[in-house]
Amino acid sequence: MEKQKAAELSKKLYLVLSGAIFLLVGLLHLLRIIFHWPIVIGPRIVPYALSWVGFPVATAYAAWAWWLWRR
Repeated sequence: MEKQKAAELSKKLYLVLSGAIFLLVGLLHLLRIIFHWPIVIGPRIVPYALSWVGFPVATAYAAWAWWLWRR
């Protein structure tokens, strides 16, 4: 019985942490789109299209984690 409670608590903690991280990543993608922040990795510039895809994907994962946490 105690292991089951610990496993449930561990699952909820995982969902909260992963949801918060995905929400932060989605927010950063949105801010990059709004403020036109460049991302430079070595000699290459990361295209803004990555943020247009990354924003809805990351926020969808955050919403999914929140939905699973509330169940």
